[in-house]
Amino acid sequence: MEIAWEDFEKVDIRLGKVIEVDDFPKARNPAFRLKIDFGPPIGIKTSSVQAPGAHTKEELLGMLVCCVVNFPPKKVADFMSEVLTLGFKNTEGLGWILITPAKKSVEIGSKLT
Repeated sequence: MEIAWEDFEKVDIRLGKVIEVDDFPKARNPAFRLKIDFGPPIGIKTSSVQAPGAHTKEELLGMLVCCVVNFPPKKVADFMSEVLTLGFKNTEGLGWILITPAKKSVEIGSKLT
């Protein structure tokens, strides 16, 4: 299915830095709760990610991640996920491999264009 360039431009994908990682035992599938800093003007947002098995909590802490910041918040169990953290399905079937830039020379809050 093709989409118009204007449709893609509506999706606001930003780079954030994971500043807190917690287990999320109430989630239906194994997951972590994240706090992600996007810098001003977006600030700190929350996200639920099905990443256990693909990433450790230690690996995620401080990781730069790509997130859709303009979807409406979504309730996951008892947690409000404010942004969609992007990733690819792990070929080993364990969680999602999160998208991170290959180089660290990208500013927090930068928009994917």
